Amino acid sequence: MIAEIGLAVLWMAAALAVLQLFAGFSALRPSGQVLVGVVRPLAVIQGLLVGISFLCLISLFLETDLSVKLVAANSHSMKPFIFKLAGTWGNHEGSMLLWITVMAISGGVVALVEKRLREDTLIATLAGQAFVSLGFYAFLLLSSNPFERLPEPAPEGQGLNPLLQDVGLAFHPPTLYVGYVGLSVAFSFAIGALITRDVGPAFARAMRPWVLGAWIFLTIGITAGSYWAYYTLGWGGWWFWDPVENASLMPWLAATALLHSSSVLASRNALRAWTVMLGVIAFSMSMVGTFLVRSGILTSVHAFAVDPERGSFILALLAIYIGGALALFGIRASTVTEGERFSLFSREASLVFNNVMLCGILGIVLLGTLYPLMTEAFDAKVSVGPPYFNPVSAIFAIPMMLMMGVGPLLRWRKDKPSRITATVAIPALVVALVLLGVVLMFPSIRILPMLGLAVGIGLAVGSWLPLKGRNLRRTPLAVWGMVLAHCGLGVALFGAASESAFSIERLAAMTVGDTQQVGPITVKLEGMGPIAGPNWTAIEATISASYNGGTPVMLRPQARTFTSPPGERTESALHTRWNGQLYAVLGNEGDDGRWQMRFWWKPFVPLIWLGGLLVAFGGFVALLGRVAQDVKRVRATDKIAFRKAQQDMLR
Repeated sequence: MIAEIGLAVLWMAAALAVLQLFAGFSALRPSGQVLVGVVRPLAVIQGLLVGISFLCLISLFLETDLSVKLVAANSHSMKPFIFKLAGTWGNHEGSMLLWITVMAISGGVVALVEKRLREDTLIATLAGQAFVSLGFYAFLLLSSNPFERLPEPAPEGQGLNPLLQDVGLAFHPPTLYVGYVGLSVAFSFAIGALITRDVGPAFARAMRPWVLGAWIFLTIGITAGSYWAYYTLGWGGWWFWDPVENASLMPWLAATALLHSSSVLASRNALRAWTVMLGVIAFSMSMVGTFLVRSGILTSVHAFAVDPERGSFILALLAIYIGGALALFGIRASTVTEGERFSLFSREASLVFNNVMLCGILGIVLLGTLYPLMTEAFDAKVSVGPPYFNPVSAIFAIPMMLMMGVGPLLRWRKDKPSRITATVAIPALVVALVLLGVVLMFPSIRILPMLGLAVGIGLAVGSWLPLKGRNLRRTPLAVWGMVLAHCGLGVALFGAASESAFSIERLAAMTVGDTQQVGPITVKLEGMGPIAGPNWTAIEATISASYNGGTPVMLRPQARTFTSPPGERTESALHTRWNGQLYAVLGNEGDDGRWQMRFWWKPFVPLIWLGGLLVAFGGFVALLGRVAQDVKRVRATDKIAFRKAQQDMLR
């Protein structure tokens, strides 16, 4: 009965989306003003209904209802609780229901709390959100029904892909989906503003928290996904430019540009057309990523293996949404005024420069991701990987990060180079000294890691300079957030460059008692033995790791075997120190009785994820500051309106 309830309320939510779309666009006409008061309640009720539908699906997975096709295909009665819960969205249908759930709830929140936009712009925004939602409702209900029943209940479930049976599945997909859907809200704001010709600071202030929230969750999702793949896949890498990895990176790049552009529009009434266009591009990249993951055209450990028919459905949605938005932009472009002008040497100009660099990186990643697919259509297989992505993207990334150390020091509208010369000299000197030190101490280091080390340290230091001369207690939270985010990016860049430049790898065939030197760490194989988990068995190695002869630490890498479904997975063991990380992987047993072992010593590699979390934390601090500012502004506006109403009554 739970499955039928979930499906029924999902159909009801889709029907309300149709009503919301019709009422929204009808309310924009003079004859349809009576429908203005209907649109907000429809959005709120729709969000509640979809939330109930998703809770129904969670309930089906937690109780392992094997009469439901999706549960039987992706769960098992013996799975631990956390994997039963995560299995709800660890598949195609469940993840799409999560998508539409977050989208509908977001629309309801916009309807409840948004007071900064003109009424007609808000109504148009909610109508646009309903239009976007309808495509996904149709996709779920007509092509990917998550509540479909089996003719007869299955005797047992097939289980979850062993690679997905990790706690990372509980956190990584939901954070990415919240980010994707946040960009859909920004897209709806852009559509609403274009329809009502209301592209201005109020529109940007309303959209900015959603963009910032989406960006925070995308940052967390990408960081968590990188670490999850790093310790689960067993090859020792944290980023491989996999097409599905790129599918999450591209929306993040576009959202970063949109975030800065909307801030300029909100604060200085500039970059109007640029902001609207980035709103369209950011959501476009989310849709492209969705198409890549669910179309079946990619072979990846991250991709959902689904039939091409579903991919065609998503491709049609992509064409409708993005093609329609671009057509609307073309029609309304002449009505989007230029906004306030600014000097070539100003903070606005620095943000435009960095946005161009971000779009350049986005174009490179998009081309490198799609090019193998295009060539395969002509029966030519081409592989595009780090040798293309790393150097070509660095052409844009390095200047962008250098500008990040300068831009926040500039004044709005117009500034003079002489005013910041002494301040900019500090990070410039740091970069020069690091470059000199690296060249002298490590003459064989490659150019990209060398630049990454220097620019990363320079950015981490220079990011704090905007606080110079300020009263720190009165410094706005938005400024603190910017400082922390920029510093986090520098920290992550330093960690990535250090890992690339100084990693040491050792392959060994070992028996119990053998030792191996991996950089500064001595490892010894202390023992081998079987171990059993809740739904797997494994061979576990016991390894002692001693740093420069110090007290040994025990590590236990495993080679796990799953039965439902059948599969194998390595479980790496990590030993983290302040200056790096030992990474150990257990391989197979050879004919001579020796075990294949693989070790890496990765200097400062944890800084990659620490930096990513610092970036997200900076975004969260900035979001708190922006929301607080908006609340104060709304309260001030309400007080003015109240006083005016009192004066009118007295008259």
